[in-house]
Amino acid sequence: MTNGTGLDQDGYFVREGSLDRVSARFAPVVAELRARLTDHFGPDRLHSGYLYGSIPRGTAVPGVSDLDALLVLREEPTDADRAAAHAIEDALDAAFPQIDGAGILLCGVDRVLSELERYDLAWFVACLCTPLSGPDLAARLPRYRPTSLLARETNGDLFRGLPGLREKAAAATTEAERTRLTRGVARRLVRTGFTLVMPRWGGWTSDLTESAEVFARYYPAHANQMRAAARAARTPAAYPALLDELLTGLAPWLADTYLAVHGAKAPRP
Repeated sequence: MTNGTGLDQDGYFVREGSLDRVSARFAPVVAELRARLTDHFGPDRLHSGYLYGSIPRGTAVPGVSDLDALLVLREEPTDADRAAAHAIEDALDAAFPQIDGAGILLCGVDRVLSELERYDLAWFVACLCTPLSGPDLAARLPRYRPTSLLARETNGDLFRGLPGLREKAAAATTEAERTRLTRGVARRLVRTGFTLVMPRWGGWTSDLTESAEVFARYYPAHANQMRAAARAARTPAAYPALLDELLTGLAPWLADTYLAVHGAKAPRP
């Protein structure tokens, strides 16, 4: 049972998504992904596979949504593993017009279970990922609440990422490059804005529109900027000038405010 904000009656996260929610249009994509994992990663290499995002939440839009997956390997990923993942991404994208690209993340099981990742990658697996194959690591992880610690460790590094995002924006010369970057930046800013206020709101949502509206309750002066980011996250090509506006306006303010409210995310090696 949930309270309407992604938590159960005891205030813990309810895990998002289920294979039962995958719609008929996307079921063949998921089936092909599962088959290709078997072909490219044997049981000696792959510990477990997960879906995340709109497809397992049942909100995917044919021709618009992408396929998102996380593969947890028994050891840290190698260049060969990354090449295999890219081959699967390309094959799925070419074979299924109902997805607008595929993205496969790779990590090692020890990293997921490490203390450093307890409130970031581990939380992601336990709360936002839907098991697809292999033993579910959520059974070895704690339950989570929407705390300031969780906010800090999931999104408290925007200030570190801003210089690199600005460099990418300056280097993006084609419309396609800027569209992809706009989508990624907009998504990151909306999610960071939401987790900024998540502990005060006391809940969770992955819906970008709802995230922007929750943020707007606490920071009305920046509400229109965040709503614009949420719109661009869904249809970035419709807002060709927004990328620079976000990186020079909303993003610096959000990075500074996040540090003041939650502190900086622990650096990764």
